[in-house]
Amino acid sequence: MSSCVVSNLPNRVRIVEVGPRDGLQNEAQMIPTDQKTTLIEGLVQAGVSHVEVGSFVSPKWVPQMANSAEVLAGLSKQPGKTYAALTPNLKGLELALEAGASEVAVFGAASETFSQKNINCSVADSLARFDAVMALAQREHIKVRGYVSCVMGCPYEGDVPVEQVARVSQTLLDMGCYEISLGDTVGVGTPLQTQRLIEHLTQYVPVSQLAAHFHDTYGQALANIFAVLQMGVSVVDTSIAGLGGCPYAQGASGNLATEDVVYMLNGLGIDTGIDLKQLMALSNQFCHDNHLVQRSKVSLAG
Repeated sequence: MSSCVVSNLPNRVRIVEVGPRDGLQNEAQMIPTDQKTTLIEGLVQAGVSHVEVGSFVSPKWVPQMANSAEVLAGLSKQPGKTYAALTPNLKGLELALEAGASEVAVFGAASETFSQKNINCSVADSLARFDAVMALAQREHIKVRGYVSCVMGCPYEGDVPVEQVARVSQTLLDMGCYEISLGDTVGVGTPLQTQRLIEHLTQYVPVSQLAAHFHDTYGQALANIFAVLQMGVSVVDTSIAGLGGCPYAQGASGNLATEDVVYMLNGLGIDTGIDLKQLMALSNQFCHDNHLVQRSKVSLAG
C-alpha cells in the first residue's frame, strides 16, 4: 500500500481568534460584558495567544461593540498574549489605547463598491484615513495588523481581480502593518483560486506576513486553509463556534470555527498550542449561556 505525505506544511500555526469581535458583531442580541470577558479569558486559558477582543467603531453602526472599552479594561491580561482591537480611525485608536489594547487592526477592501457600502468612501480614501492612525501607533509602539476584505469575491461586483488585492495589501504593508490578513468576506473562494491568489500576492508581500481569514458560506473554508498552508501561510484567523457573518454582505455565513481548524491541524501534526477539549467545552458553554447557534462541526460532534 502506497502512502501519501503532504509536504511543505508549517510546523506551527498561529491562530488569531476573532470570535469576540468578528464573530459577535453581527449578533442582534447584546452579549453582556462579563460574558465577553469570560469568553476571552477562557480562550487564553485554552492556549490561544492572539485574541481580537472588540472594535472601536461607532455604536450606531455596530451596537454589539459598544462595550469594547469595558471588555478590554476588565480583562486579567496574561503576559505574552495579544489583546487586539479593530480601530477604523484615529479616535478609535485613542480609545483602544486608553482601554489597554496591546495591538490594533485597520481594514481596507479590495472591492470599490464594498468599500462604499461598508464605510461610505473609496478604497483610496479609506486607506488615506490610516495615516494618522499609523503615526500614533508608531509613536506608542503599538503593532498594527491590516485586513483586506473581499479578496476572492464581492457581493456587489462578483469576481475581484488579484491585482486589486495586491495593491491594497502592499499599501497596508508600506504604511507599516506588520501582517496582512486576507479576508474571503463572502466565502466564495475555492482552493485553486486561493493558491493562485497567494502565488500572485507573494510577489508583493512576503508569505511570512500573510494570514488567512476565510468565511464558510459555501463550505470551502477548511479546504482553503489547507491550500494556503501548502503555500507557506502559517497564520489563520478563526472564530470560536463558527460565530459571525458580515452585516454588509448578505448571505455571508460565519468565520471558520476555531475548533474545526485546530482539529484539522492536530491531525496534520501541526502545533497550535491550543487544548482542543478545553476549547470545545468553552465553545459549547458560551453558546448555551448566550442562546447562540453552535456552528462548529467538532464541538457539535464532541
